[in-house]
Amino acid sequence: MQIQPYLFFDGRAEEAVDFYKKVLGAKVEALMRFSENPDASCEAMGLPPGSENKVMHMSFKIGDTELMGSDGRCLGQPVFQGFALTITVPDAAEADRTFAALGEGGQVQMPLGKTFFSPRFGMVADRFGVSWMVIVAPA
Repeated sequence: MQIQPYLFFDGRAEEAVDFYKKVLGAKVEALMRFSENPDASCEAMGLPPGSENKVMHMSFKIGDTELMGSDGRCLGQPVFQGFALTITVPDAAEADRTFAALGEGGQVQMPLGKTFFSPRFGMVADRFGVSWMVIVAPA
């Protein structure tokens, strides 16, 4: 059994994966646009006009983890609630870099700092609204 996060960016998937390439080294494994769907047109799927080149499905890796995503309904209002993605980094310097990069255009939810369980831990929502917990594993 395997559980994989599937993120619906509601029209901003390609922008999001480009951001994750830049700040986290994400690698796109597969990407299919709505225009490539052999079974239905965007109109038949109830998508707004101009959605043909939006992402119907993609898979990408960050480190050893595969995530999947889509532009979903392409309405431009992604909502990510009730979960966070955790990224474990090797040291405080990498935690500082990763936290700052993810937070660029986003919102700090808990400042990065020392806790009883980690030399560096913090929570930040990126510019797409995805919540991340950045942690350095204790020695």
